[in-house]
Amino acid sequence: MRNALPPIAVIGAGFSGTMAAIHLSRLMPERPVLLCEKSGAFARGLAYATGCSDHLLNVRATNMSAFPDLPDHFSRWLESCPLDSVALTRSTPAGLFAARGLYGRYLTELLLAALAEPGPAPHLMLEHDEVVDLAPEEEGFYLTLAAGRRRYVAGAILACGNLRAPGNPRSRYAVDPWNAEPLDDLRPDLPLLIVGTGLTMVDAVAALRQRGFAGPILAVSRRGLLPQVHAPTAPWTAPDVPAAARRSLVALLRCVRAEVRRAEAAGADWRSVIDSLRGASIELWRGLPLGEQHRFLRHLRAFWDVHRHRMAPPAAEIIARERIGGGLTVLRARVTGIEDRAGYALVTLRERGVAAPRVIEVQRIIDASGVGRVADTDDLLLRRLMARGLIRPDALGLGLAVSDNLAVLDQRGESGRRLWTLGPLLRGTMWECTAVPDIRGQAAELARTVVSRLRDASPCAARETA
Repeated sequence: MRNALPPIAVIGAGFSGTMAAIHLSRLMPERPVLLCEKSGAFARGLAYATGCSDHLLNVRATNMSAFPDLPDHFSRWLESCPLDSVALTRSTPAGLFAARGLYGRYLTELLLAALAEPGPAPHLMLEHDEVVDLAPEEEGFYLTLAAGRRRYVAGAILACGNLRAPGNPRSRYAVDPWNAEPLDDLRPDLPLLIVGTGLTMVDAVAALRQRGFAGPILAVSRRGLLPQVHAPTAPWTAPDVPAAARRSLVALLRCVRAEVRRAEAAGADWRSVIDSLRGASIELWRGLPLGEQHRFLRHLRAFWDVHRHRMAPPAAEIIARERIGGGLTVLRARVTGIEDRAGYALVTLRERGVAAPRVIEVQRIIDASGVGRVADTDDLLLRRLMARGLIRPDALGLGLAVSDNLAVLDQRGESGRRLWTLGPLLRGTMWECTAVPDIRGQAAELARTVVSRLRDASPCAARETA
């Protein structure tokens, strides 16, 4: 039996898109949901498709439930896993940390369960192809796939995940950190360069060693900061930030530092304070004037990131062991030039505090420099939507401009079309919107918003063109 209503499209099937689709299919069984993913890694996305057992979640398992109203859902799932899966977890004094691939298995099971829900017609459908265009048509859109097929959808959710950064000067030796194939023929006598010293660098080092690469690794970033390490924490109540401090980055920083001192005097530490701010971070971010948000991005972002997004202790042990043994060197430097040669690249670095440039030979360059900005993206769909005036970057250029209910704003600042977003594309609006604890509530709430909007609208017959 064919469903009479056109589907709602969810574009991107990482955590954000998968959970939005699951909630939609549960709340709106009368209308099909079309979940589109160009990579084919439904539910897993880039983050959870890894097969490296040393790639651990950076959040404790107790806080990784996919459902905001079932906080122990993932923990209970782990308890039901066979022994070979339990071996992919690490128990530490700071808590239990699961392998990211295992979490991908958890999300896959949730998606398979949603696909198996009984009904008179398919209500959750998977599309393994890239969505390259959304053309407005009546209240919805004509969705175009890379293969050329078009179909009408009643609305769409953009769940594109983290955008790729523009990266450093182009080189044929540059490697995507999530693509291991170019790392199969590495030489042990020539260094490998990682641009970036955050969590992606940590993952890259672990993967390289697990694949058997024994050569030297050099990691560079402007400040040379490494993520802090998770440790046992005590519950802490978020500080009551005065209204005056909410408008000034300096005053807000002073307030947080004072709270850290109070926590330390009470036997806790800074981690408890930083964790306590999760529930208030969006409100605090939105309360800062635009100029103060720019100041944060220029001066404090790197320091916030390494304290807020911490390493699991086993990952930290790998990095410490590599640095002590000389296998990993971390420099405060930036790449100023890359010249490809036969079999290697000649990279010029400008080290902080050093006048003369440093030139090194490397066999590969892994770009782990961070997440891209919507304003600079080369994503075909987003570029076309911007060209049509259907979306616009937020005031910081990080993500998309949205209304309070996550409807995307067009170039005129209006949200009349049935187009929504969630997850990392909300960075400029919410800042803290990339981790599972941040996104799971968004996915559930957005699904309710979309269902309400579609049920209030007049029905439109399903149609599709080849």
